[in-house]
Amino acid sequence: MVSTFRRYFTRHMNALRVASWGLPAVPQSGPIIVYSNHPAWWDAAVYIIAADHFLPAHESYAPIDADMLKQYGVFGRIGAFGVDLESPRGAANFLRTSAEILSSPNRALWVTAQGRFSDVRERPLGLKPGVARLPELAPDCTVIPLAIEYGFWLERGAEGFIGFGKPMLGRDLLDLARPARLERLESELAATLDRLSADVKSRDSARFRAVLEGRAGVGGIYDGWRRTIAALRGRSFDPSHEGRAS
Repeated sequence: MVSTFRRYFTRHMNALRVASWGLPAVPQSGPIIVYSNHPAWWDAAVYIIAADHFLPAHESYAPIDADMLKQYGVFGRIGAFGVDLESPRGAANFLRTSAEILSSPNRALWVTAQGRFSDVRERPLGLKPGVARLPELAPDCTVIPLAIEYGFWLERGAEGFIGFGKPMLGRDLLDLARPARLERLESELAATLDRLSADVKSRDSARFRAVLEGRAGVGGIYDGWRRTIAALRGRSFDPSHEGRAS
């Protein structure tokens, strides 16, 4: 199933890149909570690919809007569970399901903590209060912020960019009252987002490592013409935007 999402991603996007500084520090024990911003529909696919790439030894789960899960039932087969965070009952169900997931040390919970689509430049981030309660469900957990951004560089397809921030121990977060805990989680994610955005803005691929790459080029008649010109001039054909066809 993960391979299906990888193929789908590379069919429509140019690449998924992780910041060189943004590789996750995976703890040796205890469940993991990864919480992120929520810039686009693609976040679900990024979660699936990133979980498989960075946390292969963990069973990964993620809450998803209940109505969206009905529309995209395939997510339910790979660890997604429906929630309605706009109602008290939905929030209670989210916490109950999360507690069950985090009861095992080899599991990871991935949460779009804003609970809505939001621009990466939006400040404050407005994280849902429920994310601050998650460490209470598993004091031995490790909480890791994840920044996600998308942009167009040189190719036809968009680029996905991610960066994991500094991990926090659940027990340390429990030393803070819930409002202060939420503020800490928000400030850590905002700092990670700002650092990632600076790298994305640079357009310097050397600042990133490729997690997944699609096929470069425009395709169709345009790339066919460039390929022909390169062959006539005895050159190898590079379909990327910077590649030479003459």
